[in-house]
Amino acid sequence: MRPLTGIALKLISVTLFITMSALIKAASGHVPPGEAVFFRSACAIPVILVWLAWRGDLRTGLKVASPIGHFWRGFVGTAAMGMSFAGLGLLPLPEVTAISYAAPLLVVVFAAMFLNEQVGVYRLGAVALGLVGVLIVLAPRLSALSGPTVETAQAVGAMVVLTGAICAALAQIYVRKLVQTEETSAIVFYFSITSTALSLLTIPFGWVLPSGFELGLLVTAGILGGLGQIFLTSSYRFADASVVAPFDYASILFALSIGYFVFDEVPTSAMLSGAALVILAGCLIILRERQLGIRRNKARAARTPD
Repeated sequence: MRPLTGIALKLISVTLFITMSALIKAASGHVPPGEAVFFRSACAIPVILVWLAWRGDLRTGLKVASPIGHFWRGFVGTAAMGMSFAGLGLLPLPEVTAISYAAPLLVVVFAAMFLNEQVGVYRLGAVALGLVGVLIVLAPRLSALSGPTVETAQAVGAMVVLTGAICAALAQIYVRKLVQTEETSAIVFYFSITSTALSLLTIPFGWVLPSGFELGLLVTAGILGGLGQIFLTSSYRFADASVVAPFDYASILFALSIGYFVFDEVPTSAMLSGAALVILAGCLIILRERQLGIRRNKARAARTPD
């Protein structure tokens, strides 16, 4: 294990994903979300294939044991991506990032519901704390539902991003099932294939011909998304998930910086305080997961004969 390498790779992946989101946001004024999903997914495929070939996993990494599992993971994940991209066109980048933090909290709830995982009072309390933070971020937007057109659009955007976070959490549940029979590389690759194909179904809803500048933004976003997925996957090869997971929340710092300096977005006190609560809750859950993991390892060691 090389934890510093794992942390560095995780931070690189977070930076790449936030930069990708900023590029999608920059193109969102003209390019619809479904079309953005297509470029994000299709342009990531060559990057992923090169990575698999470099690792020597091109043959074994693309074998599939559960095609239907890959489809449903792709379907829910594509919905999450599309809703997140739609939200980027309606809300400030830091706000979209903060609301998206609801996903790992909901994974805890869905794991108990669908995977029969035991979830104690500690983690449920942390989830409740985090959801309060999400509500604090959402409250100013929802109170504007009956306001001017711009405010109503932002309220709808907030709900769309929250729905996307729910879909992202469900996608993680499918991933937890898939890793029992599938290679991680196959999960990464076939998600890009599935999301590319599904995004084409949105053509009747109004695709546009992007300008040269917009095309450059979209293609770069796809490449960065593919690279981000590779760095993310690689980070878990060098450090435990409980070590690198908290660095997901560095994305709010990058989002705040990009939002302020690139898009002239000034964060509100509600967004900052709500995001702080969500991050605190996420870190508490990660800490608890680490403690439970240590206990499970000790129990296994105790049962193993000398």
